[in-house]
Amino acid sequence: MPHPIPGRTYKGTSQPAEEYLLVDGYNIIFAWESLKELAQTNLDGARGKLMDIMSNYQAYRRMHLILVFDAYKVKGNPGSTMRYHNIDVVYTKEAETADQYIEKVSHDISKKYRVRVATSDGLEQLIIMGAGATRVSAREFEREVMEAGEELRQTYLEQTGQPAGGRNYLLEGAPEEVLAYMESIRNE
Repeated sequence: MPHPIPGRTYKGTSQPAEEYLLVDGYNIIFAWESLKELAQTNLDGARGKLMDIMSNYQAYRRMHLILVFDAYKVKGNPGSTMRYHNIDVVYTKEAETADQYIEKVSHDISKKYRVRVATSDGLEQLIIMGAGATRVSAREFEREVMEAGEELRQTYLEQTGQPAGGRNYLLEGAPEEVLAYMESIRNE
């Protein structure tokens, strides 16, 4: 079930907007340096890492996230969609690029929902803006994802009472009697 974005409305209505984020998977992999390096040796690993990053990002930002990978060169490929934790992952059908899929979906759902597309493809950015969606470049999107990760980390540290540096040493916060016992063992 879609999660409304609190405080946002869509096209002059008082109803909260539901947000969809469509991500051009390979475009992002080859635009983000860490994923690009991994893809040079293990494309499946880079795809899996991006799926994990997007799943974490979706959990924090609470929008519908559709991660799209080109599979248009795979002969006879009917395309597929799978659920990966909390995101949808689409592999396009034969002769359909991720750009084409994203354009079609953006056009269809932007009439009813708030749609953002993450890609660094300049032509794609222009086309999706014409379809009523907003765009975010791969570089801007990486910054957003990193900021969300840092916000989440800070929230976790605050909730768990961890030190600001984020380090948690083995016996930090242990009761005095445990520390004394450990010290006595060390001195034997």
